[in-house]
Amino acid sequence: MIDQIKKLRAETSVSIIECEKALKEANGDMTQAKEILRKWGQNFAEQKKDRVTAQGIIDSYIHPNKKVGVLLELNCETDFVAKGQYFQNLAHELCLQIAGMGDIETPLLSQPWIKDPSKTIKDLVQEQISKTGENIIVKRFIRYQL
Repeated sequence: MIDQIKKLRAETSVSIIECEKALKEANGDMTQAKEILRKWGQNFAEQKKDRVTAQGIIDSYIHPNKKVGVLLELNCETDFVAKGQYFQNLAHELCLQIAGMGDIETPLLSQPWIKDPSKTIKDLVQEQISKTGENIIVKRFIRYQL
């Protein structure tokens, strides 16, 4: 059981206690435990949605061809989370998504994630909310293209 908890923790970055609870509820089934954690994360994110997000970062991405660029403002509740690697990785992934989205009319949060189409961008953000314990919002972004 401990090896399963470690593996689930490594794959999801969710706390050890939550991984243990999910595995117990799923009777040791890793796939089902991941689904349970995903649902718990969505519920957790829903509870955090009204909290003030006064901190954050501005991130950017310029495509190697120098023809597409993105500026993104991503907000969270504390400077501690804003400086963290998970939050900064999320900002980078969102910049890549925005750069790759072209002239699509679908809102950003409803789009399938380019690295894993089984997840939406909203799912990706909610996963980070459950990892950090803070509300996270995409405040604004702009995409430039020549």
